[in-house]
Amino acid sequence: MKNQFDDIRPYNDSEIPAAMQRIVDSDFFGLLCTYVYPGKNPADVRKMMLSFRSIRDFQLEVMRCVNEQVIARSTTAFTYSGVEQLDSQKHYLFVSNHRDIMLDTCLLQYILYKNGHETSEITFGANLMSSPLVIDIGKSNKMFRVERGGNMKDFYLSSKHLSDYIRYVLTEKGQSLWIAQRNGRTKDGNDLTDQGVIKMFCMSEPMDKIKALADLHIVPVAVSYEWESCDILKTLELYESRSRKYIKKPGEDLNSILTGIVQPKGRVNITICPEVTEADLRQFEQCTNNEYHRLVAQLLDERILSAYQLTPNNYVAHDLRYGQQLYREHYTDEERDTFMAYMEKLNEFDIAEPDVLKDIFLGIYSNPVDAKARLKASK
Repeated sequence: MKNQFDDIRPYNDSEIPAAMQRIVDSDFFGLLCTYVYPGKNPADVRKMMLSFRSIRDFQLEVMRCVNEQVIARSTTAFTYSGVEQLDSQKHYLFVSNHRDIMLDTCLLQYILYKNGHETSEITFGANLMSSPLVIDIGKSNKMFRVERGGNMKDFYLSSKHLSDYIRYVLTEKGQSLWIAQRNGRTKDGNDLTDQGVIKMFCMSEPMDKIKALADLHIVPVAVSYEWESCDILKTLELYESRSRKYIKKPGEDLNSILTGIVQPKGRVNITICPEVTEADLRQFEQCTNNEYHRLVAQLLDERILSAYQLTPNNYVAHDLRYGQQLYREHYTDEERDTFMAYMEKLNEFDIAEPDVLKDIFLGIYSNPVDAKARLKASK
């Protein structure tokens, strides 16, 4: 690994034994054992983890089991498609909509592993590095640090550094890589690619905008949850953000990670969309750089949104939000009643404007319906 990336890279295999020692010595190790290996003696788990000598060991024996527990305990169905189009000899930049801090990436890694592909490296927001345990688990799982915020100069330098690292991982290190389509999770249900992310990709190859993206083999990914991850928490954050800048509370990110893991998610689907090819990019060749970044972002949006899977919850929320029956054929009375009963959780919060809170919640679920309708109308 190039020394210039030591500040952001995941662990090397040589660093795994020490990381495993710290994880098994953590105060939370017993709790982790209970969830990941129910019924197994923690002493046996400890011995197993201390025998690990590589990232692959950790991903195969721990992260695989984490995903299997999540799927078994918190989903009613887990489906995926598009993995067959991937070439195991190629390395891809997966650009995904982002609904859950950990699971969007973890479930994709599980799909790659199950289908004979190498797992990818994963972006890891610096804000999530809240404890030594989270850092050790993340960096043992191929997660690399992404800086957020700072002044304009710092932001430019960190973006350039990130762009250089992404290109290095894909073209020299020989690994695939996952990144969200925007900074942070989608909280309002509107999945939109930030053209600034596309601009960042190009920073490491500034002389040829087509080559800059074609060499990365960008593959959009659509993640769909029947029950939106951390939907109540997102609703409260959006409500508070209406009148003032939202400031995260201590431990809030960790709470969101844990909530996302254990919260029932119903049907979950991950669709790996067609790769953005050089031919796709050539159609924008005569555009200015800014227009190019915008149109490529729009292309990713179209593929992600086309693949996004709506569920009865989305249609129920839309009809409730607008007081209509437009999508009545897409859900049963039972599905509507289940959604409305779940929405009653909002009444537990002492909010001055409960109708506004309800509208925000319904928007999280109904906005994807409107977005797909707009996409269909534009074609």
